Amino acid sequence: MNTFMTLVVAAIVLIGAGFTLVAALGLLRLPDVYTRMHAASKAGTLGSGVLLIALGVQAGDSGTLTRALAGVAFFLLTAPISAHLLAKASYAMGYRMTDLSVVDEMPDPATMNSEIE
Repeated sequence: MNTFMTLVVAAIVLIGAGFTLVAALGLLRLPDVYTRMHAASKAGTLGSGVLLIALGVQAGDSGTLTRALAGVAFFLLTAPISAHLLAKASYAMGYRMTDLSVVDEMPDPATMNSEIE
């Protein structure tokens, strides 16, 4: 049974590392701040969450597994919100999308600031 659990944890770690690698490659290869942020928030969150689950399974302790699952829930709740706010702030500061983008549905930053006031 111990060898089986070791193989399961190794597979989970490889999956998590794969998603983390995809996030890192997305940061390097994607053309603008918005697509890079998308790669970091989606694949990075999934990779970190899977690695935390592997930690909880490897520990074999229900307390550690519970804390790991709480960490995954924290990642899932905070990463999309922070990425959205960072993207909105980037747009307001004037970072434009790449020419490869098809449509820009955000309003002009000048009108965004006047709506807030």
